[in-house]
Parts: sequence; structure tokens; C-alpha cells
Amino acid sequence: MIDIGHPRHYVKARQLVLNAIARPLLLASLLGLVLGAFGAWAGGARDANAANPGQTLELKSLPVKGKSTLIDFYSPFCPPCMAMAPVLDKLAKKRPDLAIRRVNINRPEVRGIDWRSPLAEQMKIRAVPHFMIFDPQGQLQAEGKAAIPQLKSWLREAGLLQEH
Repeated sequence: MIDIGHPRHYVKARQLVLNAIARPLLLASLLGLVLGAFGAWAGGARDANAANPGQTLELKSLPVKGKSTLIDFYSPFCPPCMAMAPVLDKLAKKRPDLAIRRVNINRPEVRGIDWRSPLAEQMKIRAVPHFMIFDPQGQLQAEGKAAIPQLKSWLREAGLLQEH
């Protein structure tokens, strides 16, 4: 998790990630947009604000009625967020009763985690990844650190979490 109060660690991690995965990540993102537009990744985690990243959104439009919904607020400049993306995609495929929506807090023109984006300010996001869990009726059940135990439970049940 990257916290707004500890930017020094973020800067070092950011440079390592940019050097190691910038080009593959860009290609994967473009491929994801193309495949997502044609519904090729049905059942996976869906990017909820691809058309307007970093801009405010209507939170009540994100939960999926009849399913528990996990919302992952992330930044493409957050290494833990990017590492979590394929895990959440696998979880979504293994758990059809669970809807996963990824929400990018960064505006396109901002390099680095965009703590001042309209979305980050609207949601008062101070650390990423930031999770929200809604029940099948659309009621908020947990947010932030309080959502981590439920997420871990889902990952454990799906065989995606190896604890030592």
C-alpha cells in the first residue's frame, strides 16, 4: 500500500516499476482496452471509469445489484495496485457471484499518483490501493483497511492467497 504521507518510498518504487514494466504495461493496457471493448474479458475485473479516469463519479452506479461488489481504487503509478490487478481478474473469474470494478484515480496528464485528482478528493483517498465492498443490495459493508479481511477471505477461498 502506498500512503500519501510517505512519498520517499513511493519515488524509489515508482522508478523501478517504470524501468521494468512501462512498455509491457502500456501494451497490456492497450490490449485490455481493445479486448474489453469487444467483451472478450467477460467475467474479469472491469475498469469502471476508463472513459474518464481521475474524474468524479456517481458511486452508487458502481455496485452490481444481486452480487457482492469489490471496488478497487488504484493508480497506474502504484506498484502494489498493478500487482493486484491480475489477482483481482483471476478472483473475478473464479467467483461469478462477485463483481469487481477497478477505478483509476489518475487523470491522464498526471505522472505519479494523482492524490489531487477530482476523484481522489471526492472519495477522500489517502492510500492506494483503496477498496470498498458492497453487499448484493448495494449497501456499503467495508472500506479501506476494514475491507482487507473480506478481500483476503475471498482470495483464500479461491486459492489465490498463500499465507506463510
